[in-house]
Amino acid sequence: MPLALLALAVSAFGIGTTEFVMMGLLPQVADDLGTSVPTAGHLVSAYAIGVVVGAPLLTALGSRVPRKRMLLLLMALFTVGNLASALAPGFGWLVAGRVLADGLPHGAFFGLGAVVAARLVREDRQARAVATMFLGLTVANILGVPAATLLGQHLGWRATFLVVSAIGLLAMAALARLVPYVPVDERQGLGREVRALGRPQVLLGLLTAVFGFAGVFAVYSYLASMTTEVMGFGDSTVTIVLALFGLGMTGGALAAGPLTDRALRPTLYGSLAALVLALVAFRFTVHVPWLALVTVVVLGAVGFMTTTPLQMLVMNKAKDAPTLASASNHSAFNLANAGGAWAGGAAVAAGWGWTSPTLVGAGLTVVGLVIAAVAGLLDRGTGEGASRVVAGSPLTAEEPEVSRTSTPASGS
Repeated sequence: MPLALLALAVSAFGIGTTEFVMMGLLPQVADDLGTSVPTAGHLVSAYAIGVVVGAPLLTALGSRVPRKRMLLLLMALFTVGNLASALAPGFGWLVAGRVLADGLPHGAFFGLGAVVAARLVREDRQARAVATMFLGLTVANILGVPAATLLGQHLGWRATFLVVSAIGLLAMAALARLVPYVPVDERQGLGREVRALGRPQVLLGLLTAVFGFAGVFAVYSYLASMTTEVMGFGDSTVTIVLALFGLGMTGGALAAGPLTDRALRPTLYGSLAALVLALVAFRFTVHVPWLALVTVVVLGAVGFMTTTPLQMLVMNKAKDAPTLASASNHSAFNLANAGGAWAGGAAVAAGWGWTSPTLVGAGLTVVGLVIAAVAGLLDRGTGEGASRVVAGSPLTAEEPEVSRTSTPASGS
């Protein structure tokens, strides 16, 4: 694996830290800015809205910009956004910072970064390269978010965003030094990217992400409450439980790469089916503390194992214009986050108990699995299969290319 993937992983670490740290800093933000915690919670939704809108928008605007330069511009926007958040004079300014400068570049960076990662390696290692970039996101949940939350609790929430800004500068330096020049195909343009996004298999892949991944957040959004209300642990244990979920995510990302390279659709079917089983099992194991902790790790693993095959599937089906589809997949993930949290919360509000989100999540994931199976049957009917994103030798830093035509390879 080339060192350029390390630069992408460092960037993903910074993005993942700023995305999830707000959940642990809501009381500090509310107290400092003179608002309520529920109102401060809108900052989480604001970020998600920024991702949903920014992923396709910024990708479209940068469709003719060389890939490395676009990655640097997106990370620069991220860095400035976190600095603006740290200096925000009021709640409205903080919301604007979260939407415009933190959320907007998130999906575009991951979408473009996944395409670049795939072009850095041989065809048979593309999924591993994408999974390596995503490792930065999982490590952020294990180390970045707890450390940043602790920092914010002791030195103030503004200090957290200043540190994340510093991570952004480090990521920019790594991108500039390690990522090779990646050209834009002369034949590619916004029109071609939009047409690729409208292909039925791409749309089915995005729908699979929306429903399949929603099952994860139907439970994750209420995991803290389950820890204290059902498992019987104290508030101080919540951080440990979330870290265990993050450990599972990391394991899932490590396993997903080689499995997806070997067999994309079977990995997708298997991870979604395993997620359904884990969610249903959690409904019962949550009452036995040690079994509950084991299940949390398993949930993190099988939940995040779905992301790499979903990402690769959408990129593959977009064929020679995968960037907009790749970025839109992160819009789909954030719709899944919001939809899963809403559905799980609706079950709790209806009086069905704190364990009800597990079954709601399982139902959502079953819908995603059905959509994936239908898409697979359609593929089998056409004989198309799941092609590679890029064929040919990988890009290198020593020999930057001036032009390359992306030609999908056959196989599944």
